[in-house]
Amino acid sequence: MTLESDLEATNTYYLNNGIAVIHKKPTPIQVVDVSYPARNKAKIVEAYYKTPSTTDFNGLYKGHYIDFDAKETNSKTSMPLSNIHPHQIEHLKAVKEHGGIAFLIIHFKQYNEYYLLLIEDILPIWNTKNEEKGRKSIPYLYVKEKGHVITFSYAPRLNYLNVIDHLI
Repeated sequence: MTLESDLEATNTYYLNNGIAVIHKKPTPIQVVDVSYPARNKAKIVEAYYKTPSTTDFNGLYKGHYIDFDAKETNSKTSMPLSNIHPHQIEHLKAVKEHGGIAFLIIHFKQYNEYYLLLIEDILPIWNTKNEEKGRKSIPYLYVKEKGHVITFSYAPRLNYLNVIDHLI
């Protein structure tokens, strides 16, 4: 399974057990062409993204607003900054500035390790990105040092709210 589907299963577990209400946000699209091969079988043939999506997931936990994105990398040494979009960073910063909990969940596939990395720990590296000798990635060792380990289990699959409990 992918990181996103593991997180969706986790969020379903949280919802079904009355723990939290966290959902994957739909990506807004503009439908351009629809085919109707049968009366009850409409099929979108052509569509475009309306606006860049902010982050993948948001919701509420113990009265706290949570907003985050899921990122995966095959690299053993880093998480490429090119996998993170500027509008996502701006969105996570705004969430943090308004009192929400904003972060990335990063899966290092080569190690099968999952980390929660807060926006305030991402910004020091992100802010050097456009400098002459700025970073092009978030080093794995930095994520290990600053990030919070998320364990994989049966139910919930990725219990990231354990980390949030320690932060609130």
